Amino acid sequence: MNGFILASQSPRRKQLLAWADLEFDIIVSAADEDFPADMDVQEVPVHIAKNKALAVQEKINNEFPHHQGKWIIAADTIVVLEAEIIGKPIDREDAIVILQKLSGKTHRVITGVYLMNGAETRFFSETTLVHFHPLTLSQIHYYIDQYQPYDKAGAYGIQDWIGVVGIKGIEGDFYNVMGLPVSKLLSYLPTTTES
Repeated sequence: MNGFILASQSPRRKQLLAWADLEFDIIVSAADEDFPADMDVQEVPVHIAKNKALAVQEKINNEFPHHQGKWIIAADTIVVLEAEIIGKPIDREDAIVILQKLSGKTHRVITGVYLMNGAETRFFSETTLVHFHPLTLSQIHYYIDQYQPYDKAGAYGIQDWIGVVGIKGIEGDFYNVMGLPVSKLLSYLPTTTES
């Protein structure tokens, strides 16, 4: 393969692909992150990832034709507590409310991945259960003020301080909670023998 295109500016996804020793360039484009209100939560991150891939494919066609023929890797991660999808916090107060909701409970982290190369597509989702210890308000304040997790769904990063002190355990792929289930992704990527 002559490399991939990562349709994300997430430093965690960039790091995870680098750890997998993949050659890739990063191209991002604004994409619609809305979804139908009646859509099953399991399908939501795949739907959003598809929109990201389509937006980047259009950008490649218009601005970066030399990248045509490369597989685009797009992903979206959501946090689901019971039936509620919890997005990125809009400010400090919202982050406090979110972490208070997650405190002492188990939630799902679902990452949808959408791969695209022209008309050929592959997609999947991966779910990890995350069990939080009860968090004190002082812990929540400390974490938010020190780590400012405003770019993270669920207002936390498992690789941060809160993952060390606040998470009781997980069931599933740790890297999925970081934003990309790398081992499953690798099984979906084309090999050098594929046309």
